[in-house]
Amino acid sequence: MDTAKTFSALHTHGFVRVAAATPRASSGEPAANVAAHLDLARRAHEEGCDLVVFPELGVTSYAIDDLHLQGAILAATQTGLAEIVATSTELSPVLLVGAALERNGRLYNCAVVIARGRILGVVPKTFLPNYREYYEKRWFASGAGLTGLTIDVAGQTAPFGTDLLFAASDLPDFVFHAEVCEDYWAPIPPSSAGALAGALVLANLSASNIVIGKGRERQLLCAAQSARAVAAYVYSASGPGESTTDLAWDGQGLIYELSEEMASSPRFATEPFLTIADINLARIRLERLRTPTFNDGAAVAGHPELRFRRVAFDHRPSFADIGLRRPIRRFPFVPNDPARLDEDCYEAFNIQVQGLANRLEATGAKHLVIGVSGGLDSTHALIVAAKACDMLGRPRDTILGFTMPGFATGDESKGNAWDLMRALGIKGEEIDIRPAATQLLKDMGHPFGRGEPVYDVTFENVQAGLRTDYLFRLANQRDGFVVGTGDLSELALGWCTYGVGDQMSHYAVNCGVPKTLIQHLIRWSVSSGQFDAATDDVLTRILGMEISPELVPADAETGAMQSTEDKIGPYELNDFFLHHIARHGQKPSKIAFLAWHAWRDVNAGKWPANFPEGIRHQYDLPEIKRRLRDFLFRFFQISQFKRSAIPNGPKVSTSGALSPRGDWRAPSDGVAGPWLEELEAGVPD
Repeated sequence: MDTAKTFSALHTHGFVRVAAATPRASSGEPAANVAAHLDLARRAHEEGCDLVVFPELGVTSYAIDDLHLQGAILAATQTGLAEIVATSTELSPVLLVGAALERNGRLYNCAVVIARGRILGVVPKTFLPNYREYYEKRWFASGAGLTGLTIDVAGQTAPFGTDLLFAASDLPDFVFHAEVCEDYWAPIPPSSAGALAGALVLANLSASNIVIGKGRERQLLCAAQSARAVAAYVYSASGPGESTTDLAWDGQGLIYELSEEMASSPRFATEPFLTIADINLARIRLERLRTPTFNDGAAVAGHPELRFRRVAFDHRPSFADIGLRRPIRRFPFVPNDPARLDEDCYEAFNIQVQGLANRLEATGAKHLVIGVSGGLDSTHALIVAAKACDMLGRPRDTILGFTMPGFATGDESKGNAWDLMRALGIKGEEIDIRPAATQLLKDMGHPFGRGEPVYDVTFENVQAGLRTDYLFRLANQRDGFVVGTGDLSELALGWCTYGVGDQMSHYAVNCGVPKTLIQHLIRWSVSSGQFDAATDDVLTRILGMEISPELVPADAETGAMQSTEDKIGPYELNDFFLHHIARHGQKPSKIAFLAWHAWRDVNAGKWPANFPEGIRHQYDLPEIKRRLRDFLFRFFQISQFKRSAIPNGPKVSTSGALSPRGDWRAPSDGVAGPWLEELEAGVPD
């Protein structure tokens, strides 16, 4: 395919567009219900949907009680289904329609799967509620144990049973399973076996009347089943128009993917509604590959794929640009929702505090030794150390903070370092490393030792190495251990000096925290009142400074200081790439596609709470591709040897850590070729 034409299409990158439909019901009038279904089906076609899930028994409506057994209703159901089947020939989405169907002297509550004029299959409901307000066993037979059968419906003979999966022959990973309402309230839902047999999308046609709290219960079940089954879950409940003789209906539509809510409907709406989201099928497939428990579950269940029939169909996907309808976080490590952000920051901060406190107790050390530069990483490591001392009931002068100015240390950063140490009440000292660094450079015969302004990597690393030398020897001298300040983003990029600097310590408290999250953790410590006003004032000033290693003097002509992000790219993009590579293993072209949607418009989508407007950015596709190319080369080819030798430190995020003892194992002499080639082939210039 022509990449320039297909790159912006969601199907190119392993997505499908699904919808939960909420038509207006008409109690016991199939013709009106069919018309309502077709109206939403046509709208779904116009919206580019691939799959539409309608409510349970939608052809007749659910709450008609004994009318389900009336011959006129049963005949009208067949007529209505025939109309839907005929109309579907001109529609792109697969339609999952609820209907009561006769077979072998029994009536079944069914999901009828229809695509392009063909009934792909009919799945009967397994679990029939017969308690409280439900009396389904009065009318319907359970589909439990029915496999390998067929049914005649609407003039066609179709597969019938609870052993059906539906798979598109021309769209990879588009495999789905259908269950009906009560099925997913069961201890082991039928969709669990469907997922283990290979379905990546699980669909539920539901009626489910509403009572207080039931909406939350449905959300919980959708989230849990999509997480447990490593799948997407699409749920559609009956809405307005159902009989309210004894019950009420809210028309709740939900779409979840791997426990995350992708979309939800308005509830108690009076108008028909489509709840639409784009599901990342490739992400789900890759997640299953890295989850051995999923395969173990299939083995324990006797490998359900051996028992399921897979019904193939030609989907004929479009590769036009129809946008992307799913929430994409610009900052994958930082939630957009304020309450969730607060919760995540609380957990991340306390994971670090608890880890450091435990290490302090285990070593029996008298002191924590930390280099304090006035930058983000050392600032965060220092406030974590202060809280660890508070947790253990030890005085804060247990912490020995050292600021070690070098050739490019700015007055502002050094001042912030001292202000922070004083505000926190730790023991602070200053060691000027310039004399020792100058002597070392002279001994090496470096041009700077002769007075020449040569600021190469050796010049930088001499300073980084000396700082580490001092810290380790100070720890020896004062019965302490060195608290590391390097973060996850730096480890990903190799932006640290091997064996010294941010790469080496006795305990790397920040190694599981990306740079973008560190900024929010510092903001959270201020907003949540972790420290006093004087400390908060210093922390706020530090947040406003540009990120710089301060190893090379400012430009003589412009006065511009050394900028980390000018060299390695914006951390906000690098952290985005890191999440989707390390956590999900997605292809570079897909990561570029996601980044393009997340970052191309500064005014689109959500920003994390309290994120300053003055530092909100946007990036076009060429910039994203350029930065991703740099990231892939750094991550896969030139920095793994540093990650293979990192010290201990706590894992913080589900997005992973890069310790060779934890989430990430890779050869130190690996190459980036396959990733760079896929990026070039898959992303237009």
